[in-house]
Formats: sequence, structure tokens, C-alpha cells
Amino acid sequence: MTDVSSLGRDPAFFRIVLQHVRQVVDLYGVNPRLYSVFASQQRWLMAQIGFCLHHRRNPADPATGLTVGAFTEVVQANSVASRNTAAAFLHEMVAYKFLRNRADRPDRRSRPIEPTELAERGMWEWLYVHLATLDRYDGGMRAEMLPAGSTRVATVQPLICDGILASRLTGSVGPSFDLFTWANNGGVVLDHLFSLIADFDPERERHPIGPVSTSEMVERFMMSRTHFKRLILRAAEAGSLGWEGTPWRSPMWISAGFVREYWDYQAEKFAIVDNAFKTVMRQEELASGAPVATVPSSAA
Repeated sequence: MTDVSSLGRDPAFFRIVLQHVRQVVDLYGVNPRLYSVFASQQRWLMAQIGFCLHHRRNPADPATGLTVGAFTEVVQANSVASRNTAAAFLHEMVAYKFLRNRADRPDRRSRPIEPTELAERGMWEWLYVHLATLDRYDGGMRAEMLPAGSTRVATVQPLICDGILASRLTGSVGPSFDLFTWANNGGVVLDHLFSLIADFDPERERHPIGPVSTSEMVERFMMSRTHFKRLILRAAEAGSLGWEGTPWRSPMWISAGFVREYWDYQAEKFAIVDNAFKTVMRQEELASGAPVATVPSSAA
């Protein structure tokens, strides 16, 4: 089963998650500017909302879809960001050519926009790696059913967004998790730190991650040295991570409590993704009358 409770109790799932985050960090390295959109909780949530509005556009009504007005309203209504921050995010995405103006502008006041092919590819990759991780966990075949360019992204992603907005992922997950994920590029730093856990043992109170180079981290994840060190020190003060010996010069560790926060978040996120995908598969089965297997019958 892939419900939140079972994922949150199964060490085998968390070990696979650690493999998953190594892949996510690698994706960031391929295109840092694009994947910086997924590198903090606020930007990730805004990206999900933007794609959801786009995918639920009514082609017969040019006023629907992703517009500045609709986007800022949903973002503000879900306490993700202020109206000004939401509008600035869209302007930034247009400047980076991840969004563009739609040609079918219904009137002069309306500003409909849409993701570019580069942004669409990024969302497909994000969804694909999550489905592939679920497949590694239970032997399923989800990722095979989402090839590049698949129209299923347009039906699965809005359901994922619905699930996220109805969950606690839009608010507080845990103090140390929140510290990183609500900071600019803090999410990818968090993923990288957890990816360094080489041999996960759920009975440990401290999980060694080895030495962490400040210079390497700030260069790789485009953060200032001051910002990075402030995040680490605040987490260290809370007892969530620390050093085996001299701070900044000796190998580091992550606490069991911090692991629990991260594990709970990943369990909830993956359950949302899996439930959305299975819902779409069931809808397709009902429409076609032919069963679509996403996981082996023994694992369903």
C-alpha cells in the first residue's frame, strides 16, 4: 500500500527516497535556473498552482487558464504568498522564458499566459521521477505510462495540486524542515544534505552525512555564504544537525527528529502523487472499459 501511514512507517520507502533525492539534486545541476523553481517550498507551490490553472483551461473560453489575476487570487487564498510576490514570480518566469503570453488574448485588460516547452518538460521530469520512485518501491509500472510529451501530465498534475493544497504541505511540516524549505534554494540544500545519508538505520539517533563544504554548497546552489551558514547554524542550535567535532571542519550528522520531519513530508507528497495518478488511471479505465495496470496485482 502507498498511503501516508504505511509510507511513513516503512524504512524501505525512506531508503528509496534517499535515492530519489540524489536524482532530484542531479536534475538541479543540469538546469539550475529551471529547477530553482522546485528548490523552495513557496516557489514549488506557486509552480504547481500555475500549471494547475493552465491545465484546467477551457479552450472554448480564452479568459480561463493561467492569468495574473487568477494566479494571484489562488496563491493568496491558500496563504502561499502575497499578491505582490505571486505577481513577481510570474514576471520572473516570463523573463526566464518559462512562461509566455498566449496569443488568444480575449481583451486588453486580460493577460493570459502559458508554460513554454522548457517548463512543460521540467514538470514532466518532476512527475516522472516521482512515479519511477514509487515503481522502485512497489514494483509498479507507472513511469512507463508517462512517456515524454504524455497528455496524462495535464490530467494528473491538477489532481496533485488539489491534494497538495488540501494537505499540510502548504503550511508547517516541522521547524527545521520549514527553516530550509521556505528559504530561497533551501529546499535543494535540504535534499542534498539528506542525500548524503549513505546507510540509513531507523534506530540511529544521529545519521552521519560526512564533511560538508560550505564553498562547494554556496557555489553549487547559488546561495550566499552568509545565508547558507545562517541556515546551518539555526538548525544546529535546534539540535537538528551538527558536527562530530569542530564545527565547519568535521563530519556532520542529521538528527532522528529531523529525519522524521523529512520522512513525513516525503510520505505525504508521494501518497498525493500516487493517489492522483491512480485516480486518472481509474478514470481512463471507466472511459475505455479496459483495465490499466499501474502496479502488480500482488502489490495493489
